[in-house]
Amino acid sequence: MPGMGRTKLLHGAWIVTMDPDLKVYNDGAIFILDDRIKALGPSSDIFPSFSKEADETLDLSGHWIIPGLINTHVHTSQQLARGIADDVDLLTWLHERIWPFESNMTTEDSFLSTLLCGIELIHSGVTCFAEAGGQHVDAMAHAVEKLGIRACLARSTMDTGEGLPASWASESTDSCVKEELFKKYHGSACGRVHVWFGLRQILNATDDLLLRTKELANKYKTGIHMHVAEIPYENKYVSEQRHVEHGTVTYLSKIGLLGSNLLAAHSVWVNPNEVDLMAKSSVKVSHCPASNLRMLGFAPIQEMLSAGVCVSIGTDGAPSNNRMSIVDEMYLASLIHKGKVVFTKGTTDPSALPAECILKMATVGGAKAVLQEHQIGSLEVGKKADLVVINPNTWTMMPIHDPIASLVYSMRTENVDSVMCDGQWIMREKRILTVNEDEIMKLAVEAANGILKRANICIPRRMNVL
Repeated sequence: MPGMGRTKLLHGAWIVTMDPDLKVYNDGAIFILDDRIKALGPSSDIFPSFSKEADETLDLSGHWIIPGLINTHVHTSQQLARGIADDVDLLTWLHERIWPFESNMTTEDSFLSTLLCGIELIHSGVTCFAEAGGQHVDAMAHAVEKLGIRACLARSTMDTGEGLPASWASESTDSCVKEELFKKYHGSACGRVHVWFGLRQILNATDDLLLRTKELANKYKTGIHMHVAEIPYENKYVSEQRHVEHGTVTYLSKIGLLGSNLLAAHSVWVNPNEVDLMAKSSVKVSHCPASNLRMLGFAPIQEMLSAGVCVSIGTDGAPSNNRMSIVDEMYLASLIHKGKVVFTKGTTDPSALPAECILKMATVGGAKAVLQEHQIGSLEVGKKADLVVINPNTWTMMPIHDPIASLVYSMRTENVDSVMCDGQWIMREKRILTVNEDEIMKLAVEAANGILKRANICIPRRMNVL
């Protein structure tokens, strides 16, 4: 397989490092030893020094290299459910479509779903993702190992709430809070798999589950992935049932769940005081522009960034987005907040969330969100060799006058040429090297149809199909 040599020399490329100084090399080179970057700088310096040591030398003239992109909110188990819940409200989406579908998935279904999801993630330049929580972490871990990607995996836990499928409604707090998955899979796949603890949402969690999850995450020094403040009803319910002034974030602060290891997905319906609470507690936020627009609303991302909250970017799952491309999310994230300024202030501000900010959210911001900022997120000596090769020489990007802006406003998934994770090529020239894409797609279609039948989900017909 290409890319299995211990040393690699990539040269002649335009390299965006995303390091603290935001250095960009117009004609740069990277020397990789095993899984880490050993040298980085101008080609004129790096190539003569390391060309004789390299097992693989690749001239990337005309191409760009950026850090591996990090998708901080993904539902791998929902990949097979793409298109089953379009144009419905959140509670219908959950109770009548997604939960019945997920609860009828087998371990093999989850394995195939994760593989299919991983294929799409890799094609969009993702080298690391954070799983929001499914039921079969073992299957996810095996799929991640096979794909060659990096992941933070979590089991979805719910010990209360309405509308739960029978197999989930029987879960107790004790059965939700398990250490075995962490002990078995954390650090697997040569260290690429990290295991976190998942909380689906506050509507489906007792205080006991919330606090015991926090205790376990702190014990193992790992993360918590939770959907937070998604819809107004959630805040209303929390205010009435938990007796706090506003909603979810206020209550999580009250009980001590807010912290630097909490990845709060969506975080749409938060007020200014709650933004301050998140900043003071070093909470990480996963901003999911497409799914937020589809079902939830406009998150106060500019306000969060101004307050010092670490904000990253996620796609959410296939049924709530349909597209699992973080490249699309980067484009959308910038545009919607420029438009939000007009709506809220009555004046335009095209400088809102500029290209540099979006790139930080998708790279270094993502690395901080998954608690791995010292390993990934930027191209620096000593860090992991997770990178993406971009081919800008297509009609989607040409001509290029402002390369950094082009990465956000012009780049498409089609421009992602090659992807490296942990020092190994997992995609070269748009061909994934680790799995058979055609075979997985065929098996995934069969599995998805089987789940729909078992779950008795009927998709409404649209238009007059003859």
